[in-house]
Amino acid sequence: MFSDLSTPILLAIFTAAALAVFVGGTRMTGMADRLADRTGLGEALVGGVLLGAATSLSGTLVSLTAAMEGRASLAFSNGIGGIAAQTAFLAAADLLHRKANLEHAAADLANVFQATVLMLLLAIPLLAWTTPEVAFFAVHPASLAIVAIYALGVFATRKVRQEPMWEPVDTSDTEPDEPDEPEARDSSTVALAGRFFLLMLAMGTAGWAIARTAGVLTDRFELSASVVGAVGTAVVTSLPELVTTLAAVRRGALQLAIGGIIGGNTFDTLFLTLSDLGYREGSLYHAVGPSDIFWLVAGLIMTAIMTIGQLYRQRHGPAGIGVESFAILGVYALAILTQTVLAR
Repeated sequence: MFSDLSTPILLAIFTAAALAVFVGGTRMTGMADRLADRTGLGEALVGGVLLGAATSLSGTLVSLTAAMEGRASLAFSNGIGGIAAQTAFLAAADLLHRKANLEHAAADLANVFQATVLMLLLAIPLLAWTTPEVAFFAVHPASLAIVAIYALGVFATRKVRQEPMWEPVDTSDTEPDEPDEPEARDSSTVALAGRFFLLMLAMGTAGWAIARTAGVLTDRFELSASVVGAVGTAVVTSLPELVTTLAAVRRGALQLAIGGIIGGNTFDTLFLTLSDLGYREGSLYHAVGPSDIFWLVAGLIMTAIMTIGQLYRQRHGPAGIGVESFAILGVYALAILTQTVLAR
């Protein structure tokens, strides 16, 4: 259906879908913040699980659709490229919080713990790629391991929040996670959750449209699927994370801002499992090339830098942001430059 459309129409559909993702992500932040207060789960956990999964739904459908069409590189690089892009968004959000370094002000053990889980999850596909191909019904065991570790990580993150064995030191620049004042004429929690779910569905539909148009444009202009996935569709479907992160910082929900990025990144590793299920020609991890693995390593490096920044907790840095934010943006810019040059 999409392959028969003209290029201007494809670009119009792509733009409209991207706009839908952008608007949906904008409205989700306030809903997630209120759900965190009402359920008592806290901004870090709700941001890391609920908001992270919701804003990643469009990207999930991009990867799954690409995999079912046999586009292994696009499916893989979209998920992994989204992790790198979203981590860079967090560094950009540091510019918005002028009082102190964002990682210092938003100190939360649950976010630090989930970031370490993310690094473990990113190491699994790298391990699968470096070992001989093994697949059962065209599914690699690494895909099952990713789901198991993700589930255990969510459970452990909640336990860490409820029964912390370590506590961050509070300073005058630390902004704790405190419930907001109740809003007048506010809807019930069930109605709020229902509207949140409807936005998820709308963004998922937009993600499907982005995947179909991106696939056709990749073929039509003979573009690198790895670059299109990691820099094109990954950035577009990551726009909700950028919007929700900036909105959360402006609301003062700093734990929600960081938790949404880390949670979205953690959820994005499930893209690989879904893509491996959708890719019927064997193991997804052995159908990708060095360019795709390049983005996996870049995302792992950026996540490690972010985690170090949360632990080091520099209060003030150059231009009012942490050194880790400069390092993250530098790594991301260098990765884009390197891949763009290699794709020529």
